[in-house]
Amino acid sequence: MKEYLAIDIGASSGRHMLARLENGRLILDEIYRFPNAPTQKNGRLTWDTERLFEEILNGLKKAKELNRIPQTVGIDTWAVDYVLFDRNKKAYDVYSYRDNRTARSVPQVHERIPFETLYAKTGIQFQPFNTVYQLYADLMDGRLDDAEYMLMLPDYFHYRLTGKMSREYTNATSTGLVNAETHHWDDEIINRLGLPERLFPKTVQPGTALGSFSEEIKRIVGYDAKVVLPCTHDTASAVVAATEENSPYLSNGTWSLLGIERMKAHTDAVSRKYNYSNEGHLNGTVRLQKNIMGLWMIQQIRHEENDAYSFARLADMARNSVNDCVVDVNDSRFLSPVSMRKEVNAAAGKNLTLGEQAYCIFHSLAIGYAKAIKELESLTGETYQTLNIIGGGTKNQLLNELTEEATGIRIAIGASEATAIGNLAIQMISEGVFADLSEAKEVIKNSI
Repeated sequence: MKEYLAIDIGASSGRHMLARLENGRLILDEIYRFPNAPTQKNGRLTWDTERLFEEILNGLKKAKELNRIPQTVGIDTWAVDYVLFDRNKKAYDVYSYRDNRTARSVPQVHERIPFETLYAKTGIQFQPFNTVYQLYADLMDGRLDDAEYMLMLPDYFHYRLTGKMSREYTNATSTGLVNAETHHWDDEIINRLGLPERLFPKTVQPGTALGSFSEEIKRIVGYDAKVVLPCTHDTASAVVAATEENSPYLSNGTWSLLGIERMKAHTDAVSRKYNYSNEGHLNGTVRLQKNIMGLWMIQQIRHEENDAYSFARLADMARNSVNDCVVDVNDSRFLSPVSMRKEVNAAAGKNLTLGEQAYCIFHSLAIGYAKAIKELESLTGETYQTLNIIGGGTKNQLLNELTEEATGIRIAIGASEATAIGNLAIQMISEGVFADLSEAKEVIKNSI
């Protein structure tokens, strides 16, 4: 029976998920999992891409050990981060979006191109870590002088597997350098910022077959497979797996992404005011969505407690520690604090117990989601009756309850592994297993 492999790498963990179609249902098996986190190097937060690639290979080897050789393989990761390398294809250090190096480049970019203009052209919400600001920081530091290639992280890993470079569209749009109307790199932005044009060749669409494993990779893992590009931006893959069509989605993980699929980008002043983003999706559509800090806050609090409490235990503690504390989860103070516990207390203006902090975070997230729903209704002129929650956050029953209470609308719980499922759906459409996205969504709905 043919199987397909999604390699889904998030900012806190990665997983290899094998899938097959059996009696009209998608059967999903996790065969390998590994941790991930940025590391300090020379005073900067960086990603250990060599270790990540080793983990990719380890998972591929595991499939061989299980005698479950995939027909196709596709990788998705978070957005905005990228790999630069020179003409000899030597890769530079890869900075994490949580590093603060863009503090000085953001005003420099806006001096050359006001944010209003950037938004009108790209529709990408302001975040200080957007690729456009990271690349300008590189320009200021001279890192682009000898850089010949730029690949977003999943494109880089696909390149390492096949020897072939690609720039997949959904992830490319997260850079803040792709025009929302033409769906191509915006030459005016690139030229006005003085970024090297050689870094921005043509993008390709999800579903593109990149090619087979290189001879080296075949030797290492013990077999060959075809690499098919999914939506390489993890949120885009997750939305593919959302089964409540024409309703907003909440992709809930380290980040919370709340939005809806639209035919055209919203790049007007109101969308800019609400800080909504227009990121590329399938077949020229757009994900009109907003980044909300997400479960990062509770993850960091858990780490500060030496991971002594499971996420389920923290939710139980929160349920028994109800309080009226609310913080702005989108405040930049929570992006990368030295101590999340101290930062939450400072924002709350009082010292909270661990359980009280957990409740404060979940309650504040739910209020943030409700606010984003109201903004979305204002932008689209529509009223929504259902919020489709997908991703790892679906397992947090307390957060789901608080979200239902805050939004006042029906909550539909989707797949916790939505990102991997969406990744697999694109691979399987490319291979003709599913005729189209509608058939894939129907099978996904029946399977979960």
